[in-house]
Amino acid sequence: MPKVTEQELSLLSSAKNGLVYLTPNDWMLFADKAIRVTFLKGQILVHRGKKSNGVFIVLSGIARVQIPAKVVSPEIGPGEICGEMSFLEDAPASANVVAHQEVQAYHLDRPALEKLFELFPHLGSRFYRSLAVNLSRRLRELIGPRAELGTSVQKLHLDKV
Repeated sequence: MPKVTEQELSLLSSAKNGLVYLTPNDWMLFADKAIRVTFLKGQILVHRGKKSNGVFIVLSGIARVQIPAKVVSPEIGPGEICGEMSFLEDAPASANVVAHQEVQAYHLDRPALEKLFELFPHLGSRFYRSLAVNLSRRLRELIGPRAELGTSVQKLHLDKV
């Protein structure tokens, strides 16, 4: 069972695009149940088309999300999660996540997460709320400036009425 260091706890708790609603105690519980894994540059964390049996939380390094038909690959860094869509839907992953450099991560499998959420329901609530915020942010980034354009067009239309 891995022990979380003060530095890792600080990083996990403060990551801009991390699981922002988790408390330091939540992170300690995750670290206690997680398996620490290392991926070398080029190794795949999440395989497109395959179910992931849990989620990865990056501790160090950078991984890239390879989205079909997307030229620029979004990056996942320290404190961020991957494999969450497959986990949420209990379905195959929609993209590959590949280590761009050596990546150290916590892996939390489905049974460990479900057991934690059963024992600590508020942890589950904070975890899923964090995932919802992350997925919303990622969707907005994917949509890009077109969403702002739609708002501007509506405002212009309302100004003329």
